[in-house]
Amino acid sequence: MNPPTATDQQTSTELSEYNRIAIENAAKLHEFRAATHQADKTDLPIEQLVASFNSTAAGAYREYEQMGDRPVSEHLEQRAADHGIEFEHLGLTLGTVLHNVDLTVTPTSELTQLIRDTLLERKVIFFRDQHLDEDQQTAFGRQFGGLDAFPFGTPGDNPFILKIVHGPGSPGTENGWHTDVTWMEQPSLGSIAQCVVTPPYGGDTLFADSHAAYLGLPSALRERINHLSGINDYRIFIQGRGQGAMPDALVAEVKERIPFGVTHPLVRTHPETGKPALYLHGGFLRHESLFDRRTGDTLDPNESKQIVTALLAQHGRPEYICRFPWQAGSIAFWDNRAVQHYAASDYYPHKRVLRRVTISGDRPYNNLD
Repeated sequence: MNPPTATDQQTSTELSEYNRIAIENAAKLHEFRAATHQADKTDLPIEQLVASFNSTAAGAYREYEQMGDRPVSEHLEQRAADHGIEFEHLGLTLGTVLHNVDLTVTPTSELTQLIRDTLLERKVIFFRDQHLDEDQQTAFGRQFGGLDAFPFGTPGDNPFILKIVHGPGSPGTENGWHTDVTWMEQPSLGSIAQCVVTPPYGGDTLFADSHAAYLGLPSALRERINHLSGINDYRIFIQGRGQGAMPDALVAEVKERIPFGVTHPLVRTHPETGKPALYLHGGFLRHESLFDRRTGDTLDPNESKQIVTALLAQHGRPEYICRFPWQAGSIAFWDNRAVQHYAASDYYPHKRVLRRVTISGDRPYNNLD
C-alpha cells in the first residue's frame, strides 16, 4: 500500500475556505476552457501568447521561428553527423558545444566550413579539452580570416594573442554587455578565446543573442533605432581603466595613427545571414552621440542616453542568454556581429586566464534605411 500523499492528507481533514473556493474555481475554469477549446493555442501568433507585461521575451521565440523552430538546420545536423560531431545546445537560439572535434589537428576545408556554418546558425560555439598552444590557436583563427592585433594589450611572444588575466589585485573588468572592438572602423568578425586557468568557482561567460534582443524590442523603439548611428572610440584604454593612463605623447601618436571616433549603426545587418541585430558597446559608444542617418540630426543627449541604456539592458534578459562554464582547454568562438558577451566577475581573488584571438571583420552597415 502506497503511503498517503500530501494532498490525500490534506483532503482527509477539513479544507480551509480559501482552498475549497480555489479547487472549485479551477475545476469550473477547466471545464469552461475545454468546452471553448481554449487549451489549443498552437496556431496563435506569438504576440497573442506572451504576457503583455513581459512581451520583450517574444524576441527569442521570433528568432527561433526564423530558424525553422529547430536549433540548427536539418542539413547542418546531417553534415555534423557525417563528421562524427555531436551537438550539445545550451540555449534556444544560440550556444552549442561541438563534441568529438580535435582542433590540435589542422581542420580540413570541409570541417572548417562546417564550423563556420554552425557559428552562423548558433552565433557562439564551444569546444572542450583542446589545450591549443598559442601558434595552434592563431592558426585555427586564420582558418576564418585575417587576425587583428590589439594595440592596448600586454606584448607577448605572439602579437595576435591577447591574454586576459585576472586574480589577486586585478578583479575582472569585462562584466558588462559588449561586443568586441567597436572602436575600429572595421570591427571584428569574431573572437576565439581559450581558457588556460580556471578559478575554483565562478568565472563563466554569458552570451546574448543580439538578433533576438532586437526582435524583442517594442515596435516603436525598433523603428526609432533602425536609422540611428553613434560614435565609438577607445577612450577607456587611454584613461587606463584604473591601471594608469597612457602618457600624453603616446595618446597623441595613437590618435594620429588610429581613428579616434568612428560611426557605426545601432542596428547592424549581418553580412552573411542578412539578419538585423543590436550593435553597441557601452564602454566604446559615446552615449550622447546618437544621430539620425536620414537627416543628420543629433538626438537630444538625454534621449540618446536613454536609448543606449535600454538597448544594453535588453541583452540582459535571461531568454536571450546562454551561459558557458569554462574548463582548462575550453574554447569559445563567438560571432561579434550576432552576440554580445559578459564575463562574470564572481571569482576574485582567484585567478582566471584566457587567451583570445580576434578575426578581422568589415565595416558595419544597415540596409533598413
